[in-house]
Amino acid sequence: MVLVRHFEHSPIQVFNWPSNHPTMQTDNTSFRIAKTVRLWLLAGVVMVFFQVVIGGVTRLTDSGLSITEWKPLMGAIPPLNEAEWQVAFDKYKVAARKQYETLHADMSLSEFKFIFFWEFAHRQWARLIGLVFLVPFLWFLFKKQLPGWLVRNLGIVVALAMLEALFGWIMVASGLNADNRTWVSAYKLVIHLGIATAVFSYLFWTWLRANQPVTVDGHLTGLKRLGWWAASLLFVQIAFGGLMAGMRAGLIHPHFPVFVEWGRFWQVLMASPVGAEQLADYEAQQSIKALVQVMHRGMAWLLVAVAVWYFVKIQRQTGISKQLDLGGNLMAGMLILQFLLGVVTIINCMGRVPLLWGALHQAGALVLLAIVLFVNYQYSRSEKR
Repeated sequence: MVLVRHFEHSPIQVFNWPSNHPTMQTDNTSFRIAKTVRLWLLAGVVMVFFQVVIGGVTRLTDSGLSITEWKPLMGAIPPLNEAEWQVAFDKYKVAARKQYETLHADMSLSEFKFIFFWEFAHRQWARLIGLVFLVPFLWFLFKKQLPGWLVRNLGIVVALAMLEALFGWIMVASGLNADNRTWVSAYKLVIHLGIATAVFSYLFWTWLRANQPVTVDGHLTGLKRLGWWAASLLFVQIAFGGLMAGMRAGLIHPHFPVFVEWGRFWQVLMASPVGAEQLADYEAQQSIKALVQVMHRGMAWLLVAVAVWYFVKIQRQTGISKQLDLGGNLMAGMLILQFLLGVVTIINCMGRVPLLWGALHQAGALVLLAIVLFVNYQYSRSEKR
């Protein structure tokens, strides 16, 4: 490209700038982070995704209290012989006495190994995430392949991950040596899940920014507002799902599409007033669990309505990017699948929350959240980056 500059009292000067000059680059590749860095970020997103899913399985299998000590380094070594396994089992019987006596009084050592496995896998996967993150991060930093904005974003991710690990232990410790609760508090579980969801979301957004530096739908401000409303409702719904899992609220009424035997369910719902005391001691209050189920179901219908409206408005737009069109279609498809997973999960809550369907339902929520974030990302303005 030729640029012409005219200076007073001087001849015209002509500058031939090379085509690879940063000022001249307008395509996606001009701002791209190195492919290895982008793959590393994506690997982190996938690992955090599975960490949240494993955490859900840990809850559904009553495994969270099976490891009674927090040893960041030595805790990476499981019991190595039958004597060590018996010691771990005996510690569980004492530290989680209420859970053991209420739910697992007839548990064998081999059954204890099963619940120990899930809590151990949850902690080991967290350690592996830290290793996979730290070593490449130092290498990329040394090679100067991380721009300032990415270092800052990753710093926030690390801070959130450390908070998540700390609160995870606080949550487990609160359930040990507690004689009044069978499980860890559902409210602490929701906070733990919320932080994990924030880590997943922020890291996924960081990967989007690194992988797709240029977006072209930033002028669609109306869709942007609607998109963030949908994302906010979905985040709240995930929190309600955490309460459902934490309180085993699905067992109260495992029916769909309507509340069968409505009179009986209404009696349960109105059995006691909803106050601070009832909310704190929810294990003894069937009405609290019934209320949580009503909120989770009601939010599901509201989310469907908003998401369908969002999808229709995207389809009515002309000249949108291929990414936005693809994201809208994926969102609609995943919304239907997630709703069906919720239905299958609730109707199979017969005496126990179904492990497979419950885990798939939680995984589906994260996939749907990622798709909604991908759609919303298309409205970010490239020039700000």
